[in-house]
Amino acid sequence: MSRQIDICLTALAPAIWGSTYIVASEMLPEGYPITLAVLRALPAGLLLLLVTRCLPPKAWLGRIALLGAFNFAVFWALLFVAAYRLPGGVAATLGTMQALMVIGLARGFLGTQVRPMAVIAALMGSFGVAFLLLGPEAALDPIGVAAGVGGAASMAFGTVLSRKWQPPVPPLAFAAWQLTAGGLLLVPVALLVEPPLPALTGPNIVGLLWLGLIGAAATYWLWFRGLARLEPGTVSMLGLMSPVTAVVLGWGILGQGMTPLQGIGAVIVLWSIWAGQAANRGRPTPELARA
Repeated sequence: MSRQIDICLTALAPAIWGSTYIVASEMLPEGYPITLAVLRALPAGLLLLLVTRCLPPKAWLGRIALLGAFNFAVFWALLFVAAYRLPGGVAATLGTMQALMVIGLARGFLGTQVRPMAVIAALMGSFGVAFLLLGPEAALDPIGVAAGVGGAASMAFGTVLSRKWQPPVPPLAFAAWQLTAGGLLLVPVALLVEPPLPALTGPNIVGLLWLGLIGAAATYWLWFRGLARLEPGTVSMLGLMSPVTAVVLGWGILGQGMTPLQGIGAVIVLWSIWAGQAANRGRPTPELARA
């Protein structure tokens, strides 16, 4: 399958993740972020385990627990802290630091060459998201900022280590292992810090089904599939599709306004994604050729 198709399929994951904001705000109960994260990750992981009928070998349990923590448990927990303590634009802009972190971590863990154009594209992507989302109300809470940076670092480590630790199983099984591990790690946190979830309404159930089946099971299969076939820097830049989708959905569904500056930001983000995947493209390694 061509590289362009791999990129497009992988980009679908963060594009769909951009719908999380509108689904969470319009269809899910407020005040239960960790519990809802559990209900998003764990059922999706168990469903994929049922479909794949593939359990991780004992030798992989430690790695899967670490990847589940980086990609889901720690990342989602810190993401919620940042979202509660910072305006959405600030939290999302801090999240774009992930692309720069991946470039450095890929150099250290995978020996990937640092390409100047990839660094420029990642920086421009951050500026584009800032234009897209930041407003005059953007305040900087120290704890929120630390959580935002920590969440970006967690996802960056998860992205690079998911590329480094490629098990001899299909991406669907790899996604199942990580979703299940991340969900299980979040269960005790939810029980400790949040009250019991109230009775769910019809819209609540539809929202959870969307986030679980599409926003977790399907998208993380695409994401880990992309990590098996593409350079980590390329995949991390595709994550910038998420805020673009969120703004477009807010404009198209909720009637939120879009300023000329936001339009410029969207163009910059799309350019940075294109420039990033072009800059990160190199001669395929034997490992990539086998993926």
